[in-house]
Amino acid sequence: MYRGQIGQWAWLLHRVTGVAVAFFLFVHILDTALVGFGPNVYNVVVHIYERPAIRVLELLLVAAVLYHGGNGVRLIAIDFIPSAIKYNRAMIITGAVLYLLIMIPVAYLMLRTTF
Repeated sequence: MYRGQIGQWAWLLHRVTGVAVAFFLFVHILDTALVGFGPNVYNVVVHIYERPAIRVLELLLVAAVLYHGGNGVRLIAIDFIPSAIKYNRAMIITGAVLYLLIMIPVAYLMLRTTF
């Protein structure tokens, strides 16, 4: 059985986070368009965003954006500096460590008033 290496997981997460961010943008455009139906409709929908489950989804959105952006920087480095492919594994691991170091305080700040 084929077992993917770290690069394959980075590739998969990059695609999944890209789709998740695009989906959020679509939903955001829809909820902003509700202003056209009047301020009451818009306010009802926006009030939903104060629920704890939605706060967790917002954290997942931030996590997706940070991962996608960080991994994108790695891909740009490889595209513009072809010899950087030798350091692909090290860049993925470094990116994962930096991602965790950033996400832990971000998660705390975003969820501290929720729970």
